[in-house]
Amino acid sequence: MMTEIKYRADKEFENIPSLRDKCLRINLNADIYGTFAEIGAGQETVRQFFRAGGASGTIAKTMSAYDKDFSDAIYGIEDDKRYVTEARLRKMLNHEMGLIEQRITRDKHPDKIFFSYANTVATIDFAKKYKGHGWVGIKYQVKPGQDYNEIVLHIRFKENDARLQQETLGVLGTNLIYGAFYKYNEPKKLLRYLYDHLDKDQLEIDTINFSGPVFRDVDNRLMSLQLVKNGMTDAVMFAPDGNNVLPARVLYKRNILALRGSFRPVTKVNMDMFEKSYEMFIKENKVDKEKTQVIFEITLSNLRAEGEIDEQDFMDRARLLCSLGQTVLISNFKEYYRLVEYFSQYSKNRMGLAMGVNNLVDIFDEKYYRHLSGGILEAFGKLFYKDLRVYLYPMVNEDGSITSSENLKVHPRMKELYKFFKYNGKVVDINDYDPSILSIFSRKVLAKIAAGESGWEEMLPEGVAKLIKEKSLFGCESEEVMHK
Repeated sequence: MMTEIKYRADKEFENIPSLRDKCLRINLNADIYGTFAEIGAGQETVRQFFRAGGASGTIAKTMSAYDKDFSDAIYGIEDDKRYVTEARLRKMLNHEMGLIEQRITRDKHPDKIFFSYANTVATIDFAKKYKGHGWVGIKYQVKPGQDYNEIVLHIRFKENDARLQQETLGVLGTNLIYGAFYKYNEPKKLLRYLYDHLDKDQLEIDTINFSGPVFRDVDNRLMSLQLVKNGMTDAVMFAPDGNNVLPARVLYKRNILALRGSFRPVTKVNMDMFEKSYEMFIKENKVDKEKTQVIFEITLSNLRAEGEIDEQDFMDRARLLCSLGQTVLISNFKEYYRLVEYFSQYSKNRMGLAMGVNNLVDIFDEKYYRHLSGGILEAFGKLFYKDLRVYLYPMVNEDGSITSSENLKVHPRMKELYKFFKYNGKVVDINDYDPSILSIFSRKVLAKIAAGESGWEEMLPEGVAKLIKEKSLFGCESEEVMHK
């Protein structure tokens, strides 16, 4: 079998089957049998299988319900009247799989393993204002009669040509189907192989969910972390229930208040900063409380330990924040201006950033912007030209004095720049803070946990200490062990 040699980011050479070889392996497997339903970007995935040869025993049906009325007649009308949605994709998968079950009897085909592949996609518009996005998925078996497994993902196109986007979708779909059947027992590898014969400049995968018996032990939050870790997307999001959620669904046309931190673990100070900044934010002009979304953001750089991402550490932080009813964003943005640019993809409404004094001082440090041709001025143009305001939480010093926006020290070269933003109302102090908790820091909590000391529980929001003990997070021994 002919193969290509491709150099991966992990610096290992691997033999990557060609697209034809992938399709041919599927087509020549006498047991794999299913349908293709593709809406919005041609029938680019199934075309790969037809061109490979031997498809007659694999492809039961292929279709495109392009006309909206026909599509609605087949799959039903969505509540929001939209077509490029996860709900529409799942309806497509379920409908087509139902037809296979109705029309192909198990008595006649006892060894068949069924699949249904579907996508619903909007490619770039003629004005090239919206680059396009889509939902792609497969519902399938790996053994005859077994319950079905599903892999569902959301993509955002980066190319500026509709034909190229169609071809990219065809490659991705082929990789997904091949991976679903031959790499399902290694989901992290399956994820990486979705980019076989593709470049990350062609498309972004920003949400993925695995379900079904073969993925029973897969944690979709960890798989989302792999998306960021592998450079497949800039950020992933988790809803308060702990499940993956599409960022666009949460952020679209919303007022956004974001808090960045390590949250290792989340403390009373973090929650006080959130509550007080939120009270100020919703009183602002142009801010609609009913359309306001709060985001707790953790940067990927804060998830590293000795150069590698500590995945369990990530799980601990996300779990605690979600338990407090918060929405969590994991990003690879080191600089705040990149975070604001990311939010601006989804909303042009007023935004707020809540942060501590040290964070604001870092923003005015030139070393973080040496990679920009325009340096710190370019970064600040991207950060502050938006309809954005910084809510500054004070810091207590060793001598008991308080540092706020009025007396914080920035580099002498940055002093006038800081004054400009400060006196134009871009930086405002959180004054109604709780002075009794200013000396609480996450590092103190972790030190107490590591030393087996008591007293750290009072530094955390209600319920958090209990969860840390129950789940033995951050190296904390469970209550059962401590009682023994």
